[in-house]
Amino acid sequence: MGFMAGKKALIVGVASDRSIASGIAEAFAREGCEIAFTYQNDKLKSRVTKLAERLGQNTDLLYPCDVSSDEEIDAVFANLGKEWDGLDILVHSVGFAPREQLAGGFVESITREGFAISHDISAYSLAALAKAGLPMMQGRNGAILTMTYNAATQVVPNYNVMGLAKASLESCVRFLAADLGPQGIRVNAISAGAVKTLAAAGISGFRKMLSYAEKSAPLRRTVTIDEIGNAAAFLCSDLASGITGETTFVDAGSNIMGMVFDED
Repeated sequence: MGFMAGKKALIVGVASDRSIASGIAEAFAREGCEIAFTYQNDKLKSRVTKLAERLGQNTDLLYPCDVSSDEEIDAVFANLGKEWDGLDILVHSVGFAPREQLAGGFVESITREGFAISHDISAYSLAALAKAGLPMMQGRNGAILTMTYNAATQVVPNYNVMGLAKASLESCVRFLAADLGPQGIRVNAISAGAVKTLAAAGISGFRKMLSYAEKSAPLRRTVTIDEIGNAAAFLCSDLASGITGETTFVDAGSNIMGMVFDED
């Protein structure tokens, strides 16, 4: 029996079988967690359905959710509430900025519209999901988890406005943790290292980011979605019952390095 047996989780943000959210789903399922999923649109529904089938999850517990719509967010929990009597875990693995925001210089690329979109989808959506899901999580010592990146605190070329959005997201984690803690609900973030995902493909120069991570990280490699999933399973389980409001790095140690010289 896995250490998440008896837990019920909603995972928001599966885009492909190479996404971080799918790695989290793999770990949750392995440890005995029951999982419901959302999908962004009909194009992605088949991918999420295949993942649910492969993990032995109920494919009826798949719900459309564009996180920029409060109506769709509310509908997810209204429908899930008809199937489950409560929710233990909410995973937010969502981030987006228009492609033109993720190339070139920061001042050159940023626009009012791009700023608003990236913060709405990448940061506000965590608060919106937590607010809508709270009635199902009350009284269950629940856990909320989101995905961030080190560009929240350090400058990464081409990441631009998404760095600001991740900083906002991490602040949201702390405020949610303080607000929901008295109800027994923990809120944490994982700051993942550079990983080849569908979302990462939209960042200009991402291959250079991967190459740099492999050279500079203490472990001299990048991380896998399985490693991120394992950390997520721990943080969302009772094993991490004393941890909240934290950002945990799963990046092969990249975040500790201030300067790296060529080894030759």
